[in-house]
Amino acid sequence: MRFFEFDTLQEILATMRESKLRTFLTGFAVAWGIFMLIILLGSGNGLKNGISSNFNDRATNTVEMWGRMTTMPYKGFKSQRKIHFTNHEMEIIKAHHPQVDKVSGRIFKNPVVSYKDEYGNFSLEGVMPDYLKISNIKIEPGNGRFLNQIDMQQERKVIVLSQKIVDNLFKKEKPMGQWVKIDNISFQVVGIDTKTSNEEGGHCYIPLSTAQKIYNKADWIDNITLTVNGLYTKEANEEFGKDLKKTLSRVLIVDPDDEQAIGMWNQAADYVQTMKIFSTINLFVLFIGLCTLIAGIVGVGNIMVITVKERTREFGIKKALGATPGNILFSILLESVVITTTFGYIGLLFGVGLLELISKAISMGSGGGKEGSQSMSIFLDPSVDLSTAILATLILIFSGLIAGYIPARKAVRIKPIEAMRAD
Repeated sequence: MRFFEFDTLQEILATMRESKLRTFLTGFAVAWGIFMLIILLGSGNGLKNGISSNFNDRATNTVEMWGRMTTMPYKGFKSQRKIHFTNHEMEIIKAHHPQVDKVSGRIFKNPVVSYKDEYGNFSLEGVMPDYLKISNIKIEPGNGRFLNQIDMQQERKVIVLSQKIVDNLFKKEKPMGQWVKIDNISFQVVGIDTKTSNEEGGHCYIPLSTAQKIYNKADWIDNITLTVNGLYTKEANEEFGKDLKKTLSRVLIVDPDDEQAIGMWNQAADYVQTMKIFSTINLFVLFIGLCTLIAGIVGVGNIMVITVKERTREFGIKKALGATPGNILFSILLESVVITTTFGYIGLLFGVGLLELISKAISMGSGGGKEGSQSMSIFLDPSVDLSTAILATLILIFSGLIAGYIPARKAVRIKPIEAMRAD
């Protein structure tokens, strides 16, 4: 018998038609197994994507620091002393901590921003050029540029607006090159940030040096924001945070044991911990999905055992007529593979299709995925990548072979005379 001979396929299809209910129940178990595997994996990815998207306002390896009030007297200084960061602290941090990549001082204001007859209260930040990468600011081709070192050195009155501010102030005109007013000072628009943000208000950015001059800040800054490299565990991030506080405590003359003097938020540590939780969730989801799939494969094996038992006489006659053990073995294995592959593919299609429908429904519910959507996400893009789908299909085919091999091996050992005596 040649492999995949047309008569063999016809025989298998005829056998499946004769036992429609049994074939359907077997196939349903396989289809349900692969369907649940895809749904569970897609749901795990959707949860991970949703939570991860809430970190998109900043680089995931971001650390922020700000000055607070001291609670302990130290080296002649009384407690309740207000701590102020300056440009000098940024220089010290970069010099003493090689893990630091990008760094920017920040000054915060909430002024009225106006253009002609349009105006509104928006968040204004004085920042440095590195803030482009720190905050994942998105400036697409044709939307200008972000702040640069020349803007800083020359204390230029230039501004980058978020898309929300552009939509509010510029109804019909193009904003690039126009001048907006902030506290009666004109700033030229040099860039537009189209990043989707979870925050409700619009943001605009001016050079830190310009903000310090305009608001009489000297070299004071409200906040230091930086990114770190090479810290891949929660413990490493916590150790870095302690070292960073020790460095700043020495420079600012603060008691190293004063936990309240310097505020710190380490998004890198939060992100590492969150991803660790999701790794555990993914393993659990994969385990449950595989168990469901295995249950379907076991069902195929049981049905194949019954099939072999019912066709014992048939196999005996085939052997008597000259069929080799390989012919019989191949026909049984092929039947098992046909069932698992066909119904597994159906389950795969239904699983992927349902995930696509859920993804579209979520997208429509959040404003069609347009830029500027500001809701916090918990579940987003519940999809399964192509490699996972292909791997699941290959597992099905292989499992179908295993499920059919055990009863097939028993069938080929039957002697013709014994087989024809079987009931």
